[in-house]
Formats: sequence, C-alpha cells, structure tokens
Amino acid sequence: MAKVILICGKICSGKTRYCSTLVKKYNAVILSCDEIESALFHNELREMHDKVVKDIKKYLHKKASEIVLAGSNVILDWGFWSRAEREEVSEYYKKQSLLYEWHYIDISTDKWHQNIHSRNEAVLAGKTTDYFVDEGLLEKMNSSFETPKKEDVDVWYINQSF
Repeated sequence: MAKVILICGKICSGKTRYCSTLVKKYNAVILSCDEIESALFHNELREMHDKVVKDIKKYLHKKASEIVLAGSNVILDWGFWSRAEREEVSEYYKKQSLLYEWHYIDISTDKWHQNIHSRNEAVLAGKTTDYFVDEGLLEKMNSSFETPKKEDVDVWYINQSF
C-alpha cells in the first residue's frame, strides 16, 4: 500500500539529497515547497514567505493524499520544524486513513555549518537557485526548530556524508 514519507530536519541538513535516495527505494514522487517557491516566485517572497509557504504546504498535502490514493508513494521534502506541525500533519493523514512515515535527518553541528557554507558559496557563485542562508534565517531556524523524539520518528537517519 502506498504511503506518505515525511522528511523532518533543519535547513541544509541534507533532506533533499536524502529524498533523492528514497525515490528509487520507494518508487516515489517528491513534493517540495522549495521547488515550487523557486519555480514560481524565484525565491523573492521576502515578507510574504511564511504566508505563501503555508499555502504551498496545504496544497501539497492535498496532492500527496491524491497521489497516495492513486497508488503511488510520496515524499514531502520540507523541514517540519515544529512538534505542533508534525502532530497536525500526522493527524491529517490519520483522518484520511493513509499510511505515513516520519524520517528525521540528524546532522552534527560541524557538518551542518559546512553544508550552510557550501550552499551559500554556490548561491553567490550563481551555481544554484537556492536561497542564501543568512544570519536572520539561521536565527529563525535555531529558535523554532524542535528536534523530534526518537519514539516519534520511524526512521532516524544520521547524515555523515562529507
């Protein structure tokens, strides 16, 4: 039976790279807020970012449900930063009697900072359409990200790639 695979982790923790490994394993479709934001808004939402991303997530949950009901697996590639959001999403899929699975990307502080640095260098060099991770975004992430409890996660993946 098809399921929704929910990827939780900090910005620059390796979520997208991890998702690409799951695509083949689960024969799944990836749905990504970042992909939509980049394609439609060119990462220029600024003060509208949180509002628009909230709408994108709502839309992608609806699409994920449709895809699973059609028989295919779906991977939701975004951070699910707060415990409240993870609980709300779990309840959403439970109410629809859809299978879902939580994956958490764990990363060391050193590796995380290396990833941020590498991403920012690629952005500045024009090698990626990702957005630059500035101090404001890091502060927001650090103040609002809640690491899940191990018992709340189905797969605890430790990103050790260097």
